[in-house]
Amino acid sequence: MTKRSCLVDSLEMVIWKLPAPSAERPHGLKYRLFYGRDGIRLVGYDNERGKGDHKHIGNREIPYRFMTVEQLVADFLADVERANRAKDK
Repeated sequence: MTKRSCLVDSLEMVIWKLPAPSAERPHGLKYRLFYGRDGIRLVGYDNERGKGDHKHIGNREIPYRFMTVEQLVADFLADVERANRAKDK
């Protein structure tokens, strides 16, 4: 019997508009963007309470400078593309 593994990629983007901006979220948004394989995060962007805007690349957490929603999505997708190129090497 041959054992096969099936890798499943997941990409999810969730952005909420808050009732009002705050000191912690001056842009008035809460967001979570996730890209992973088999439940393991490879790339993530979020602004969890107490941490502010930041991204996860592998196991590293890096501050992120939020500009616009469009730029957030573009930066996230660029990191997803880089993660995919790295796995193909």
